[in-house]
Amino acid sequence: MSWNTPKNLKYTETDEWILLDGNIGTAGITDYAQGQLSDVVFVELPNVGGMLAVGDSFGTVESVKAAALLNMPVSGEITKVNRLLENRPEILNSDPFGEAWVIKFIVSDLTEMNSLMNS
Repeated sequence: MSWNTPKNLKYTETDEWILLDGNIGTAGITDYAQGQLSDVVFVELPNVGGMLAVGDSFGTVESVKAAALLNMPVSGEITKVNRLLENRPEILNSDPFGEAWVIKFIVSDLTEMNSLMNS
């Protein structure tokens, strides 16, 4: 199967993506991750204002098949969470790179972006 991997994003080895706009990061799960999870039924979101280091968990995605931790692609302070996912977690399956972004955050160390993978 062929997975969608937009070229304007960076990726973690644990299947999260990040879109960087200045020092603001938007993160979510990859198309591959949503496909492996299958039907997403629940998303646990972090608290706004939390400072997290690269690799720290920022939430959980649960599906009919499994549960998976979401890991910070780079360090930063959470500024916004996608509340839409609380009532419509299934959009992670249908639009993982668009409507189903999970968090927005202020990136604290832009050099950490260098350790991420491209498409």
